[in-house]
Amino acid sequence: MSAVAPARREAYGILRAVNRGRADLPAAVARARDRLSDPRDRALAAEIAAGTLRWMGALDAVIAAFARRGTPRFDPEVLEILRLGAYQLLHLQRVPPSAVVSDAVELARASGKRSAAGLVNAVLRRIDRERDALPLPSRPADPSDAKAALDYLAITLSHPRWLAERWLARVGFEAAEAWLRFNNGPAPLTLRANTLATTRDRLAHALAEAGIESEPSRLAPDGLRITHGNPLDTPLARSGAFVVQDEASQLVGALVSAAPGERLLDACAAPGGKSLQMAAGAGPSGVVVAADLRARRVALLAATLRRAGASRVRVVRADAEQPLPLRPVFDAVLLDAPCSGLGTIRRDPEIRWRRQASDLARLAAVQRRMLEAAAAAVKPGGRLVYATCSSEPEENEEVVASFLQDHPEYSEVPPAEAAPGTGLAAAVFDAAGHLRTWPFRHGLEAFFAAVLRRGAA
Repeated sequence: MSAVAPARREAYGILRAVNRGRADLPAAVARARDRLSDPRDRALAAEIAAGTLRWMGALDAVIAAFARRGTPRFDPEVLEILRLGAYQLLHLQRVPPSAVVSDAVELARASGKRSAAGLVNAVLRRIDRERDALPLPSRPADPSDAKAALDYLAITLSHPRWLAERWLARVGFEAAEAWLRFNNGPAPLTLRANTLATTRDRLAHALAEAGIESEPSRLAPDGLRITHGNPLDTPLARSGAFVVQDEASQLVGALVSAAPGERLLDACAAPGGKSLQMAAGAGPSGVVVAADLRARRVALLAATLRRAGASRVRVVRADAEQPLPLRPVFDAVLLDAPCSGLGTIRRDPEIRWRRQASDLARLAAVQRRMLEAAAAAVKPGGRLVYATCSSEPEENEEVVASFLQDHPEYSEVPPAEAAPGTGLAAAVFDAAGHLRTWPFRHGLEAFFAAVLRRGAA
């Protein structure tokens, strides 16, 4: 593939790895970056691969219409090449169409699919010619027409039909459309100032001196959204002055309401951003235990804490799905449970295609076992914070309701009591008192958290 532009060659490799299940998108992108020396090629390869995954549903519909065959009838390699080319033609206007088509044809030949080169050339040239009249469902004039609404949401806005149908039923057409459009946009780089060492204002000033422009996050009190430049390429990234952490995730960490001198447990702690928030709140007189299971995640957690100077945080390896080797001595336990990740589709676009509706019950059962284990470590009168980065009720309020039904010693804490002095806006709490961020309402990924208190008796 030496004749193919390096960024397009690596984007093809990323897409193949993800769609074959050999790697998730961040891991595949990291491997591709190691093979590319030019920062511009690195950025372009990642952009092409992520964009293709975002718009794969719509791209497949266009390819199938212009090729006059369903996508299952394509060789996988040919389909990936067509997807990559179609995405570039339709969404990257700065890329010359002739270069896109030429590289796609060469990719087909180099992948051992020489007989498909003519098909690739013809389909992509037609997409380029007819870009203003693509065979995609238009926005329905009458959103109450369920089929027309779902065709538009699932195909044109490129989401699995089962997921679009769920969200349409739950929030209505206008909100569902805004949600899907949010998921199809690029995710900003968001930092949290390491308040063990600095403040948000001081971090913003240091970034500006390094040529990085930022603005304060709207809802997270210690967050900065990067508007220009890459702080990861500066010495500040190695100084521990900040961690990369989504704004909605920062709100969950703040909800723990860590206070000086408290004993705190972060039961699923990697990569460590919330553990740092808890350590800053607990102060030098407090104790923070950060736990995770897999060796690589424990190593990542330890590295994050070490770089941030959180020397008082104790890292342990433990399975949060089993009874924890800890006594009920903690003032607060955070369980940020592994979940479907359906609230983070904007940041991880391949999740929408990897998940199935049938996954939710299986994941909820695991989360319920983890909540049982975490609850046993909370001291009488202490707090238990349950959180996910999922939008789905099976993993969120239904898990909490099931737990409370079996544990009358626990009760939900209303927002006014759950987050005093945290700076969290009332807008991020729903009527039931849960922290819940919505893409269509807050412009943030869909996260959920509930605060439970163990009775003092």
